[in-house]
Amino acid sequence: MGGPESALTCSAGSGQSPSLMEINDLTPAESRLWRAFASGTDVDFRATNPPAPGSSATDPSGGADPSGADSDDPARGDTWGPERTVRASVLRSLLLDGPREDGRVAALSLAGARVTGRLDVQYATVDHPVRLRHCHFDEAPRFYGARLRELNLSESVLPGLISHAVRVEGVLRLTRARFSGTVRLAGAEVTGSLYLESTRIEAPDTEGPVLQLNQAVLGADLWAPGLRTAGEVRLTGARVAGTVNLNDAVLDRPGGTAVHAETLATEADVLLRRADVRGRLELRGARIPGRLDLSHARLANAGNTALRASSCVIGELWLREGPAVQGALNLRRAQVDVLFLQPEVVPAWVQLNDLTYTSLIPHEPAGRRLPMLEKGDRYLPFTYEQLTAAYRRIGDDDAARLVQLAKQRRRRRTLPWYGRLWGHLQDIAVGYGFRPLRAGGWLLSLLAVGSVVYGLHHPPPLKPQEAPGFNPVFYTLDLLLPVISFGQESAFSPQGGYQTLSYVLVITGWILATTVITGLTRTVSRQ
Repeated sequence: MGGPESALTCSAGSGQSPSLMEINDLTPAESRLWRAFASGTDVDFRATNPPAPGSSATDPSGGADPSGADSDDPARGDTWGPERTVRASVLRSLLLDGPREDGRVAALSLAGARVTGRLDVQYATVDHPVRLRHCHFDEAPRFYGARLRELNLSESVLPGLISHAVRVEGVLRLTRARFSGTVRLAGAEVTGSLYLESTRIEAPDTEGPVLQLNQAVLGADLWAPGLRTAGEVRLTGARVAGTVNLNDAVLDRPGGTAVHAETLATEADVLLRRADVRGRLELRGARIPGRLDLSHARLANAGNTALRASSCVIGELWLREGPAVQGALNLRRAQVDVLFLQPEVVPAWVQLNDLTYTSLIPHEPAGRRLPMLEKGDRYLPFTYEQLTAAYRRIGDDDAARLVQLAKQRRRRRTLPWYGRLWGHLQDIAVGYGFRPLRAGGWLLSLLAVGSVVYGLHHPPPLKPQEAPGFNPVFYTLDLLLPVISFGQESAFSPQGGYQTLSYVLVITGWILATTVITGLTRTVSRQ
């Protein structure tokens, strides 16, 4: 009357599914779990777990194992004996047709067990919490298309997980779990958070992504600090209502895409502080209204793109306090409100076409920012204008002028030889108009030259009887200044080489005076 078979027969006679009649040989471990299910009582087979009340420490169904805590590592679960082994078919029957106890919430809460066979509840609706912690699974569970209240596989060892389109009305916990195969959660809907803290996923025989969360919808956070993956993590099209936390994660796929998160959308932050990403970090088209934090992170994909955040909309992008990015940095067409970028982190190759940002921090001299604009494959005027605007917004006009000067010098390299020659002359003479004091220096130098030359060799007067007394300084000023006249130039006519010098002074005077006036006008207009 009290045996497992009698218990099952009674349950079937009380309105349970006839399928339970197929299981008539429950082991002591399974019988214990069966009795605990109706009241939601925890069943823990670990050796370090205190024995259940009324059972001895050596009771095989009580979970005590004299071999000690080392035997509790789920990675060694294939060595566990029948005293802590449960068949997946028993778990399935409990979830679908398990006994109920009035006034109690039935739950499957099992720890430290070896699960043999495949736990397959595809398309099923399970109204009970499912907690299978510290367990060893011989085969990958299947929750494809299922509806669950809660799923907790924390600290378990599994050969994979098949849960496409699963819906969890609560939280999904895979904390510190270890997977030797693909974790498939594409299209999953979790009303709460997905926990992957310190989880390890390695699928050496898999060519595709080892963690599939593409098109997943999370009602709270993707909480995965310390996640370790050997293969691609796919987050394409995922929607996260909270934060994506990948701090301290190690995401390893050298030569390929370590994180594929195109069009990822969050409502808070994406955190990769101190993360080690070996492969491409792909974020094209992502929407991150908070912070994309790559502080202290190591991004390495030598010979290819290390970070691609093109066409993104990001509140704050932090790239700081870490080693230089190994590989290309692609921020084309991105829109960033605050760009926290330290020059030391910028790699040898950057793509900044149409990147827009409102604020650039920390404040650095223009000389430390300009090399970033020189690392692209071609001359991009817009990048210089963006940097100029950033300096002007904080009132650093000197840095803004240096950026504009660098822009003209970079443009010069794209011109034909005669354009480059003229550009060099403008640069030497007046710094393309952004160094008007240099023009003033040239004027004073030419004034000194002209005064000395014409002071030693007075030009003859045109009308000796009417000419004023010759003054070499004011005569040179008359030649140099196109507007002011002291009456000297019109009264004297130099000959030979002195006439050629006068022509040179007139032409350079026009150019330099115009440059000085333009520079002063630009300064006044900004003020």
